[in-house]
Amino acid sequence: MRRLPAVAVLALVAALAPPAAAVPAPDGGRTESGQAPPTRTAPAHGTPGKGPAASAPPYGTSESRQAAFARAARTYGVPESVLLAVSYLESRWDANDGLPSVSAGYGPMHLVDGRTGPGRHRHGGEDPRGDESRPRPPVVPEPAAPPPEDTLRRAAELTGIAPGRLRRDPVANIRGGAALLADHQRRTGERPSTDPARWYGAVARYPGTKDAGAATSFADEVYATIRTGVARVTDDGERVVLPAIPDLSPRRPPAPSGLLRAPAPAAAGPDCPPTVSCEWMPAAYRRLKNGDYGNHDRYDGPRRIDYIVIHDGESSYDAITRLTRNPTYLSWHFTLRSADGHIAQHLRGSDIGWHAGNWYVNTRSIGLEHEGYLAKGGTWYTEAMYRSSAALVAHLARKYGVPLNRAHIIGHDNVPGTTPEGVRGMHQDPGPYWDWAHYFELLGSPLTGSADPGSRSVLIRPDYALNQPRFTGCAKSGECPPQGASSVWLHSRPSEEAPLVKDIGKHPTGASNYGVYDHAARASTGQRYALAERRGDWTAIWYLGQKAWFHDPETARTSVPAAGRLVTPRPGRAPVKVYGRAYPEASAYPRGVPRQELIPLQYSLPAGQFYSLGMTSRATYLRAGALDPSRNRVVRGDVRYHQIQFGHRIMFVRAADVKVVPQEDPR
Repeated sequence: MRRLPAVAVLALVAALAPPAAAVPAPDGGRTESGQAPPTRTAPAHGTPGKGPAASAPPYGTSESRQAAFARAARTYGVPESVLLAVSYLESRWDANDGLPSVSAGYGPMHLVDGRTGPGRHRHGGEDPRGDESRPRPPVVPEPAAPPPEDTLRRAAELTGIAPGRLRRDPVANIRGGAALLADHQRRTGERPSTDPARWYGAVARYPGTKDAGAATSFADEVYATIRTGVARVTDDGERVVLPAIPDLSPRRPPAPSGLLRAPAPAAAGPDCPPTVSCEWMPAAYRRLKNGDYGNHDRYDGPRRIDYIVIHDGESSYDAITRLTRNPTYLSWHFTLRSADGHIAQHLRGSDIGWHAGNWYVNTRSIGLEHEGYLAKGGTWYTEAMYRSSAALVAHLARKYGVPLNRAHIIGHDNVPGTTPEGVRGMHQDPGPYWDWAHYFELLGSPLTGSADPGSRSVLIRPDYALNQPRFTGCAKSGECPPQGASSVWLHSRPSEEAPLVKDIGKHPTGASNYGVYDHAARASTGQRYALAERRGDWTAIWYLGQKAWFHDPETARTSVPAAGRLVTPRPGRAPVKVYGRAYPEASAYPRGVPRQELIPLQYSLPAGQFYSLGMTSRATYLRAGALDPSRNRVVRGDVRYHQIQFGHRIMFVRAADVKVVPQEDPR
């Protein structure tokens, strides 16, 4: 896609009014509640108003979402296609149960309440660096973030609708967003027009960014959405359609003198595709007073990349990016902003970020932090951020040769613990509300599975909009609002009344539960598992050494057949030990490099069970620990490991302990 130079959009955004003072916002807790009734009935595609909120339309409104967009567009003279596309990029047309985004925005139009501040960033439990040979970095307080622009109250001034109603009522919220777009059109000097091509300047202003590149990128994505069209069922069961206008070409303004700040320059520029807004914002790298250093490791020469790890930051973009500049904290490669998809790069691809809680994964991965919260995830993982993230990941995957599948594009919640003691503390982001199916569509690699109905593997693939399982722990009430999810619950028997499967690492003495932060009994979209059995509307897979059942009715499948190789114990080797890292044998370590003990996890792979094979590699260990990267040592062993999908997380087994069998005949 051709990009407008950043300077060409400088005149599109007028000076912003000083925002109101910020006050702290309530934070969704990490409470893990006990077991609850499992799955709710979800809405049917193409049936507006059906589903969890059908019997009681949100906040007392009765107008459909589609009709609300049409009426607001007529009222304020905004092309309906522009209004729909802006809202889709900001919220995917969701009402989000009246809850604020990470940047204090509300409703389908993401009207920002400038009096509400961001939440808190937390790294709890695991050591994100994941190297037991070094002390864990201290947890530092989150720096204060500037208050956002108060578009909520500007919309209230323009419409005469009270701010409280704009927050709660999606119909009123859409009217407020339409009024804001019309106001932006006036401020750019453009006349009202029914031609969507003439609204580029107003669209670029809408997310409130002060960055020219981000404003341009947002507007480009809005018009790309209008050209392709889109249809979706929202979180409250509303079907909304934006018809395609394939030949639409926006009228871009000339390039005048600037009012927006330019991204920070970099010696070689940020490593992003040209279609996204990206700036270089380097992480801190310096020696500390105690003789240690932070907040990442550098590596001489090209580095092997096997994984791209998707995180959510549990905080605002401003707070997350400030933390990377603290040398006593942690590091990751990129941070993505929710409202407009803008990207900040902190580390080069050759640098090793301390982000995954597993040193083996850190040394072979690139980490992306996304603005947002796990428990509010589906609420504000915006389309703008999904698209920008997918464009970045596709670019990185091409550059480093990373396969576009769920064995290599993983969440932080798929990274294994390195020792039995560390399993319980591993992070759970981006969580069940990250839309993996949509993400892989944007990556250009849809999760379609296999056409062979006799396949011996299944790919988890529920319909995100229809799949609305019940979760607990999102708020003080203990209940999570109904919304689409990528996960399915796993039971010990083919019944919703049966207990969830046991995870002896996550819950050594207790049971798995339905908490949104408890991944112990969940399988996620795109993950491939060996088929164990089918019985009526239920499918069983091999999972953590046991048979795990999920609801998979023929009329509404939550899995599809999948192709791929499997592993099973060699005769006489069962039960097979399972590891959280693929480290070399003791004899491979040269003098001066401390041997890393091969500690198996508390799980094992029994005889007669099968697990999907992700990749095979020889054992390696990178010895770091000095500010000077020339002192790093790479230890390469002869032992080969297979990466398998053993539970919710990937794990490793020694190749010598298992045999690899083709998926069509795994016996």
